[in-house]
Amino acid sequence: MIGWATAAPAVSAAFLGSFVEVVEAFTIVLAVGTVRGWRPALVGTAAGLVLLAVIVLALGPVLDRMPLQALQFVIGVLLLLFGLRWLRKAMLRSAGVIPLHDETAAYTVEAAALSPDPGRAGEHLDWIAALVAFKAIVLEGLEVVFIVIAVGAGRGLLVPAGLGALAACCLVLAVGLCVHKPLSRVPENNLKYGVGVMLSAFGVFWTGEGLGVDWPGHDLAVPLFAAAFLLVGVATTRLVHPAGARRAAP
Repeated sequence: MIGWATAAPAVSAAFLGSFVEVVEAFTIVLAVGTVRGWRPALVGTAAGLVLLAVIVLALGPVLDRMPLQALQFVIGVLLLLFGLRWLRKAMLRSAGVIPLHDETAAYTVEAAALSPDPGRAGEHLDWIAALVAFKAIVLEGLEVVFIVIAVGAGRGLLVPAGLGALAACCLVLAVGLCVHKPLSRVPENNLKYGVGVMLSAFGVFWTGEGLGVDWPGHDLAVPLFAAAFLLVGVATTRLVHPAGARRAAP
């Protein structure tokens, strides 16, 4: 039986991580639809979703054939590296070392790149626009797929993690359709901070499981690892730039 202590962090990590990626993909697709029309935007989006579905269907049998401990170890290492990358960037942004990600600025850049140019044919530009939407869906979608597999594989949590990711997609789509503009007010860096903490915690947990470590408290070790990463992250951020850390604490 799946314990709440394991299911809750898995669903939360999948939801928050997917939310960040879907917001970024939505911003690009919105720029394509607004500037070049919704036909190329929807064509590129549909093609990207089809490719993601094929990838997921292809990965399923491969994961089923892998020994459980080997799967946990591989996913744990990848998840730890992935989570630490997110956490590092979030810490640097919180400390003011690198600028915060701005969805409005990203939208402006994409819209400018897709604006009609008298020297280019409109039909050719529509194909480029569809390709831009396709690339956004595939690249951001692959990260969503990885997050779901990483936090869900090996412990029967693929369905809860998948539902968390689906909920994030539906929420971004619903809000985006209502406001019809980039979701620039989403505290993206804070979300990435939290996701980096949770993914890193799962990474340590799964890596240990793959190596045969019997964690004290078993599933309860996950939130303890997350708390440890959060404390270290906040402390490190304050050491790098105390004023920046107070202004953008997660």
